[in-house]
Amino acid sequence: MSRGASLLRVTIVYVVAVAAGLAWLLWGPATDHLWLDGLIADLLATLVVFAGSRIFRNSSVYDPYWSVIPPLLAFYWWVTADAGVNDVRWWLMMAVLLAWAVRLTANWVRTFPGMHHEDWRYPMVRDRAGRFGMVADLMGIHVFPTLVVFAGLIPVYVVATRAGEPLGWLDFLAFAVGLAALALETVADAQMHRFLATRTPGQVMDSGVWSWSRHPNYVGECGIWLSMGLFGLAAWPGAWWVLAGAVAMVTMFQVVSIPMMEGRSLERRPGYHLVVRRVSRFLPRPPRKDAG
Repeated sequence: MSRGASLLRVTIVYVVAVAAGLAWLLWGPATDHLWLDGLIADLLATLVVFAGSRIFRNSSVYDPYWSVIPPLLAFYWWVTADAGVNDVRWWLMMAVLLAWAVRLTANWVRTFPGMHHEDWRYPMVRDRAGRFGMVADLMGIHVFPTLVVFAGLIPVYVVATRAGEPLGWLDFLAFAVGLAALALETVADAQMHRFLATRTPGQVMDSGVWSWSRHPNYVGECGIWLSMGLFGLAAWPGAWWVLAGAVAMVTMFQVVSIPMMEGRSLERRPGYHLVVRRVSRFLPRPPRKDAG
């Protein structure tokens, strides 16, 4: 299947998924909780994408869900809450969220080779689950990330439904953190694309921002959700629980994603253990001098 045909099929899956979620929001039974309505619609859309993953035998169909759905949910909450168009905090936050979503989705489109390719982690998850591979696919590859991202959107919901809190220094800090995170992700991806285009077999990436962190793209991703959390805190001062989504993101990357990436790199790239000795695992810092 060609790349164009693959992208068309993925697009159709997402049109159906968004339509299913929207149908619930418009005509489904009301829960009297706007956030819960959004969560149910989110999970319904996830089930549609899971069905598409099974139809095409490729769980990478889910990959763009991470960045496609959040702006749609955000705008649904904002429109339904009737917060008005003059909330500066909302537009500062959405500038970060929309820029992140467009960049990440475009990066996925650019790097998706076609339906013949599936993220190497997904077969591993299914194989480890044995006869429960389908359950692991549904819950681990589809539902779990949906719930983590939804947790990250809790402060977005707070901003959408609590218009009127005066703009303050925390809003500008949140905006600065979001821009810095977006810049880090953009630079990290650009440097990695150049490296992949010119690398030799077994070569490891340890230059540019990748010399300060072994996973700068994940650092940037967590920074985006920290930015959302800070916007939520600005809209509801003292509600520290709005940062739970950012904490969930960091935990997921530290406990699940990074260990899988590290194990694969150590197995496939003989020089990676030297990178581990020099370069920070997560938070950027100047590289250590190689002790030899």
